[in-house]
Amino acid sequence: MGGGNPLRDGGSKGFAWSARTQWDLAETPWARHLARLRAAGAQLWDLTASNPTHCGFAHDAASILAPLNDPVALRYEPDPRGLRPAREAVSRYYRGHGAAVDPEQIFLTTSTSEAYSFLFRLLCDPGDEVLIGQPGYPLFDFLARLDDVRLVPYELFYDHGWHLDLEALRCRVTSRTRAIAVVHPNNPTGHFTPQAERAAIEGLCREHGLALIVDEVFLDYGMPGQEGQSFATGSHAVPTFVLSGLSKVVALPQMKAAWIACFAGGEDLAEALPRLEMISDTFLSMSAPIQCAIPAWLRERAVLQREIRERLKRNLAVLDAILLPQTLVTRLEVEAGWYAVLRVPGLQPEEETALQLLLERGVVVHPGGLFGFSGQGWLVVSLLAPETDFSRGVEAIAGHFREDPL
Repeated sequence: MGGGNPLRDGGSKGFAWSARTQWDLAETPWARHLARLRAAGAQLWDLTASNPTHCGFAHDAASILAPLNDPVALRYEPDPRGLRPAREAVSRYYRGHGAAVDPEQIFLTTSTSEAYSFLFRLLCDPGDEVLIGQPGYPLFDFLARLDDVRLVPYELFYDHGWHLDLEALRCRVTSRTRAIAVVHPNNPTGHFTPQAERAAIEGLCREHGLALIVDEVFLDYGMPGQEGQSFATGSHAVPTFVLSGLSKVVALPQMKAAWIACFAGGEDLAEALPRLEMISDTFLSMSAPIQCAIPAWLRERAVLQREIRERLKRNLAVLDAILLPQTLVTRLEVEAGWYAVLRVPGLQPEEETALQLLLERGVVVHPGGLFGFSGQGWLVVSLLAPETDFSRGVEAIAGHFREDPL
């Protein structure tokens, strides 16, 4: 009989794994050398450090861990949207951003990654498309593929600040497009989406019957004089889903708590909420102790946020001071977030530049291609890195190009 699976028949070619996981997982030379140097205890200036629990901040262990002892967590009372007190705390968080969000419009998830997955399931059938800005965070591609969704990038361009090419975005819309995703502020470019661009994107969504997904995890980290307005504010003419979580808001990525705030017109909201509730009810993934602790953690967020913003401001000032005497390395404008983008001579593939910096200078940086920057000559550095490591790393980068542009 014909029609068998050649990968299963006879076993000669091995087991047929899901096509969703057919990724190229080969280790790059940069990753291989970085692992070797770390294992050998080499002195490295890590300008990719973005884990706040490893960057020397003063986490108050007692105040962070105490809310986990709430005896309420000993009772199992599942709610697909999340425990009401936790959702009320998220609602108060948005009130601080000038937005009125009913707790019934909030769904708790274990991470923004899970929140994306819930929304892909809510909005898309297999093979449907979501448009997302580029440069952007590379994790999105993996999330979409696991949910059988196709991500289609729309380019952001830089001209004394980052901008949206609305007509280029419009050309990306097809009959399979279901949503536009916006990261506000963007990671890693660090720019907010201005109100005029928000209105244009919402207009495009309305014209084509699309939903809007907005990732605001870095919203609280505007640079001095820079502040973005949450997409939770104002009216919502199209279904809009705003994501954030404790990973950045309170700098506790290990506590695994995030949320989706849902907005839409009456009929659309009435349709979306029970569908999303069913998706969430299928998983019920967040633990009760974490949910019980969310109100306390959000209430105390200002202390650590202030410390982080001071670190970001000082490191950005150090970066500018080191780059000022030379012209080969420049930085792009940054309005918010934890990263800065550097423009360096693009005389070779930036992966080779990153490898040279690692092997010759002991500096760990991300090549821009990781985030989808076009062309060569882009490096991305974390402003969250400890200040001594950051200054020495930036000095080494500037010295590398001053002495040998190759």
